[in-house]
Amino acid sequence: MQKQWYTIEGGRRLEGTVTISGAKNAAVAMIPAAILAGECCILENLPHIQDVEALRTILQRLGATVDETSGDCLRMDPTTLSTTRATFPAVSDMRASYYLLGALLGRYGEVELALPGGCEIGARPIDQHIKGMRALGAEVHVDEEAHLLTARAAKLRGAEIFFDVVSVGATINVMLAACRAEGQTVLTGVAKEPHVVDVANFLNMMGASVRGAGTDVIRISGREKLHGCGYAVIPDQIETGTFMIAAAATGGDVVIKNVIPTHMEATSAKLMESGARVIEGDDGRDFYLRVVMDGRPRPVNIKTMVYPGFPTDLQQPMMAYLSTAAGVSTVTENIFENRFNHVRELRRMGASISLRERVARIKGVNALRGAQIYASDLRAGAALIIAGLMASGRTQVHNIEFIDRGYEYLDQKLTALGASIRREAR
Repeated sequence: MQKQWYTIEGGRRLEGTVTISGAKNAAVAMIPAAILAGECCILENLPHIQDVEALRTILQRLGATVDETSGDCLRMDPTTLSTTRATFPAVSDMRASYYLLGALLGRYGEVELALPGGCEIGARPIDQHIKGMRALGAEVHVDEEAHLLTARAAKLRGAEIFFDVVSVGATINVMLAACRAEGQTVLTGVAKEPHVVDVANFLNMMGASVRGAGTDVIRISGREKLHGCGYAVIPDQIETGTFMIAAAATGGDVVIKNVIPTHMEATSAKLMESGARVIEGDDGRDFYLRVVMDGRPRPVNIKTMVYPGFPTDLQQPMMAYLSTAAGVSTVTENIFENRFNHVRELRRMGASISLRERVARIKGVNALRGAQIYASDLRAGAALIIAGLMASGRTQVHNIEFIDRGYEYLDQKLTALGASIRREAR
């Protein structure tokens, strides 16, 4: 397999219009969720990213029929599914494969699952997922040596479940299983992210009864059967934020279309605090956000929080932006440990960043300089691309397979805005 990287000639102002793709974090949950239906489901506005393609392949390996009906649309027929053993390498290679737990357990009452991987950003246990499945009546066994999880239930039954920590993955996974459980399930301490609400809406379109998504408590009335449906995935909140930050970081003027402005309030607030202008509008077809920036950013302090707070997935891009602020900023990472792997790479570019446990102190420098840098995960990769766009000279960003996991045509979209970025291989 060829190694690929991005070569960026920095210092160009981003200008123009960009359209946001479907939400990665919703799409990777909805594709497994389609297993719960007894008929075909059609998902539209899916992003062209590696994680979506990987899940498509996984469902096909399980026997489901999955066809691409148009550029951003998949038709999934789960009735041909022939096995509940998802133990092959493609499953362990991606984090979101854990949604097969709730989907297969809910539909068939059993699943054997290779423990999932994905980005290396600290301890990301699935203990809350397991707690939820056990509360619904499943027997769950984890073989850590073999990296396998096995779950079985003669019948899932509704339960009251209190999550010990707020977890998007656990909220969605237990929601999937509970849709096919007998009786009512009440989930407390749930995640409220937009893609949690979007998955709940998709399940309801299939005939499920999920109420309260986006609030503190979700109530699910189990159904014996779910039917097929068509559904369009919401725009990607994190891609939107990435382009907002990139526009500000390059002193640009960018209109970002196909967005949901209410999802971006925390990001917009911090960008405005730094001196950017964020203008919300409606062109009659789509909502849009216009980001305009002149001069150096002012320093700001950020603490990542669960939604509606500042998203952890935008912490790294925001740190790249703040590396040239006129003063000292701080970033506190409250969601994940070990999510500062990008700091070493930013330092190679001249950034002045010190770390103490979960807090980064960023002393703004006048400018970054181009360098050879290496992405350690998806959002770190986005941060390094933004740094390359800001920097003087040439930057090469390696390990871009991480970036391909979650951003659709990122280089092409940036090029259309005036960036000098090209994908190279050897």
